[in-house]
Amino acid sequence: MDEFFDLPTLIVIGVAVVILFRLRSVLGTRTGNERPPVDRTRSEEAKARAGEETVVPLRPQQGTPAPNLDDERRARKLEAEIEQSAHGDAALAENLKAVADADPTFTPKSFLEGAKMAYEMIVTSFAQGDRATLKNLLEKDVFDGFQRAIAEREAAGRRVDFTFVGLPKIEISDAEYDKRVVNVTVRFYAEVVSATYEKDGQLVEGHAEQVQNIADEWTFSRNPKSRDPNWKLVATSQLD
Repeated sequence: MDEFFDLPTLIVIGVAVVILFRLRSVLGTRTGNERPPVDRTRSEEAKARAGEETVVPLRPQQGTPAPNLDDERRARKLEAEIEQSAHGDAALAENLKAVADADPTFTPKSFLEGAKMAYEMIVTSFAQGDRATLKNLLEKDVFDGFQRAIAEREAAGRRVDFTFVGLPKIEISDAEYDKRVVNVTVRFYAEVVSATYEKDGQLVEGHAEQVQNIADEWTFSRNPKSRDPNWKLVATSQLD
């Protein structure tokens, strides 16, 4: 029995008791001032953020602005569109660039898409005598000419059956910036079905069932400083 209470054993037991007592005093008691786990987490996050805020971000040297990749992509895209639209015509390419410089909203591709819709809307509205639509799309002098033609047709009692088929070809033929407005001229090669009848029903022009090819050259214009983003038709001519 005594062998269990020899001096070395008693020393070990005493040290263990002291260690356990100290651990209990540190870990096993509460003072009522402890922060809940969430508060500790928030405190640690705050410290982490504070540490991040002290990091000095890398910046380019003064006087060397950081490149804007979006601007660079847009510039390359615009350059490619101008080259494609000019078809090797250096003067036209230079004029298109001048228009784009004056009007940042202009790109050849988006302009031609709008010109396609405008062309179909205008020729269809003219055939139908839709003055309200034409007035919104045409410059005053051009509108007056279209309106006179419509009035003469109506006075003669004639009617037009018109169907827009498509635009197999469309291209920019000229462009300019004259310090006040930008002008872009477009050639339209269209396919339509058009037939004009007298009031008694007699066909006087066109063909009711045959697709016709027509070619027009129209010039559109806008003030690049205007808040109105729309282009208006300012000149028309029929190509041979």
